[in-house]
Amino acid sequence: MKILITGGAGFVGSHCAEYFANKKNKVVVIDNLMRSKIFGSKHKSVEYNWDYLSQFKNVTLIKEDVRNQEAMTRILSREKPDVVIHTAGQPGVRYSLDDPMEDYSINATGTIILLEALRKANPKGQFIFCSTNKVYGNNVNAIPIQTRSLRYEFKNSKGVKEDYDIDLTGHTPYGVSKLAGDLYAQDYAYVYGMKTGIFRMSCIYGTRQFGFEDQGWVAWFSIRYFFGEPVTIYGDGKQIRDVLWVEDLVRAFEAFIKSDDKLKGEVFNMGGGPDNTLSLLELTNYLEKVTKRKVKIHYADWRKFDQKVYVSDVSKAEKIFRWKPQVSPPEGVKRLVDWISSNPKLFK
Repeated sequence: MKILITGGAGFVGSHCAEYFANKKNKVVVIDNLMRSKIFGSKHKSVEYNWDYLSQFKNVTLIKEDVRNQEAMTRILSREKPDVVIHTAGQPGVRYSLDDPMEDYSINATGTIILLEALRKANPKGQFIFCSTNKVYGNNVNAIPIQTRSLRYEFKNSKGVKEDYDIDLTGHTPYGVSKLAGDLYAQDYAYVYGMKTGIFRMSCIYGTRQFGFEDQGWVAWFSIRYFFGEPVTIYGDGKQIRDVLWVEDLVRAFEAFIKSDDKLKGEVFNMGGGPDNTLSLLELTNYLEKVTKRKVKIHYADWRKFDQKVYVSDVSKAEKIFRWKPQVSPPEGVKRLVDWISSNPKLFK
């Protein structure tokens, strides 16, 4: 099988490339290596993953931008992939507020360019789109919550289902641009009969993740704690998310690829689910134990685009794929810190 992965030097993309390469598939990776620029980072995150993937003989690396329609048409026409896993994207809410035009061009325009290129190159090819829980916008804040000592929780709900309302609410430009790609991926199934899978992801974390304050918060906090550097918590720290170890996510992608071809245009809420949730305060407690360090915690005002609680209802994926998350938050955080401790020069 030939699998083409966009954003393949990113966190999720590089793990997809490694996973499927180890299963003897031919893997084509496309990335423009601009992530460090987006987040204003001096550290070479995607460049590290790009070099890491070069060890695999069955991985082809192509430096290109998914917004280049001519290049995408040419590459997909030549490669004729069986599967496209579209992980490329602009993932930062704050960046989308600063530059909504580029955010849209990456997340929305890039997605339809790839869908169209795959439809022309291999109309029977499969397309996996990495969407986000932000498509539900502020509607999630209407779900009643309750307060515990270290966390908020949904009061009468185990999590957000795929049919939850996305209309008449604020999304941030990031949520809108991802929703546009999300809807195009659904529509290409309805209109053209393509097998597309839309994964609305919660918080994905794991090794080779170069977290930033605006994106990848589990990795960001883990890196700061390892080096004994202060962190800022916006709000009171009781906000929670369901967290999913990255290899558990890739297994869900694999299950979709192997699923019945009649499974077209399906949406899956994808995260750790109600059994794998974590608040900021709980994470800092874990990190104190794992790193044996205390750091200064600064508290700042709530950011208006933050949700106090977001938990995915993952029962649809569990039922259809017979899939479940395997790595618990304590185990995953420890694995992440161990990786950081083995690669300190990447962060200094």
